[in-house]
Amino acid sequence: MPQGAIRSGASAISMLLYDCGKLINILAKDSSEELVNMSSFQENMNEYKKQLQKGTIQKAYQGLMDYIMGLRTHFENKYPDYSVSGSIYQGYMDMTYFSFFPESLRLRRLKVGIVFVYSTFRFEVWLFGYNKSIQTKYWRLFKESNWNKYRLPSTTKGVDSILENVLAENPDFSNLDVLTNQIESGALKFISDVEDFLSKHQN
Repeated sequence: MPQGAIRSGASAISMLLYDCGKLINILAKDSSEELVNMSSFQENMNEYKKQLQKGTIQKAYQGLMDYIMGLRTHFENKYPDYSVSGSIYQGYMDMTYFSFFPESLRLRRLKVGIVFVYSTFRFEVWLFGYNKSIQTKYWRLFKESNWNKYRLPSTTKGVDSILENVLAENPDFSNLDVLTNQIESGALKFISDVEDFLSKHQN
């Protein structure tokens, strides 16, 4: 066999071994990361099981769902001019909410949500758009107007809200009537302020 062909074949084998070595390292790394993730998942599930066996989580979660569904019904009955969503979004223990549509906002394809945020354990009111383009349109309007009455997310990417405000920082579930009044009054003030802003900044 010509020497050139031998050198060429050896070079190809060397490259193949080099590529195989890289692939093995990548697979080993991925496998290691997967094992770590699986281990973490297993640990989380073990802890989850322990907490469920106590029974408190189920009772608390069911109580929270019952309260939010009752809150939705409260808004539906007290404010018949608002179109209240037929159900609540339970989420994945990140947030649970229901939405409603005051006429002035519905005409702009906007809606309001009463949101329970699990990570901060508080109730908030959010302004939503019917879709991403509506959200972006009004987010830009509030941002360019430098309106700082309520919190404006820094971006619309990966975010559902246009505006946000805290209604109950540390909700007292021992007195639900007081909590409902607190949420209701804060939500109505939020809606009034948003309507006032839009009446001055849009035709």
